[in-house]
Amino acid sequence: MQVGAIYPQTELGGDPAAVDQIGRAVEALGYDYLAMFDHVAGAEHADRDPPLWGPYTENDPFHDPFVAFGYLAGITERIELVTGILVLPQRQTVLVARQAVDVDLLSGGRLRLGIGIGWNYVEFEALGEDFHARGKRMAEQIEVLRKLWAEPVIDYTGAFHRIARAGLNPRPARPIPIYSGGLSEAAYRRAARLCDGFIFGGSSLEERVLPAWRQVQEYVREAGRNPAGFGADYQVPTTVDPTAVADLMRRWEDAGGTHAAVRTMGLGFTTAQQHIDFLAEVRERVR
Repeated sequence: MQVGAIYPQTELGGDPAAVDQIGRAVEALGYDYLAMFDHVAGAEHADRDPPLWGPYTENDPFHDPFVAFGYLAGITERIELVTGILVLPQRQTVLVARQAVDVDLLSGGRLRLGIGIGWNYVEFEALGEDFHARGKRMAEQIEVLRKLWAEPVIDYTGAFHRIARAGLNPRPARPIPIYSGGLSEAAYRRAARLCDGFIFGGSSLEERVLPAWRQVQEYVREAGRNPAGFGADYQVPTTVDPTAVADLMRRWEDAGGTHAAVRTMGLGFTTAQQHIDFLAEVRERVR
């Protein structure tokens, strides 16, 4: 099982030095990958109809993952760079395809594109995309991404895209893996049909995550695919006990998990070094 770390976007005040510090540390500590969350614009939650239910507001800082990965590609040599997740339907598909290719090329084939449909309708509106069509749009986006990465020129007409004999140059040197996240049956089915793996989150491994993983595996079989080749990435919930984190990761591996990422947000850390020290403690316990 691959072991990763989640960049603590919301707790470092947008400090660019922390990107450098944590990126280098994650590689030096022997982690396999670094994941970054994505939000383009934060929104005030007060007086919204319908209410915004997600965890982030205008007070939470975020770096753009592709820009940050362009930098991290230059200061690291080995770790995989994972968007975990990128809110794909609120972004222009062809532009995402171009950005992903460049990160993958500049990093030597180290990008894994984790995607999801998002929850912030204010952010969608600010970016000029339809919040209510986001699930169907993302399914089509996955198809378009794969075509753009594989073919020099495509002529594509879909419900959300018209690409008239155009393509990317350069294209990636390998198929960029696409993982999807989400909390619904629709998300599980879509990933089973179209993606290379699924990114799971949740506070209870036994009550929520493992049943969801079993359901995804069943949908993979129904799609005529082999679950043995389908990735399963668990974003381990925040806990102050490194031993408990390591135990969760071992139980996930025993259940067939292929990846597990340590989350350090929510532990009260105020400096990048505190996050790094916690990651070091966890890594020591899972060697």
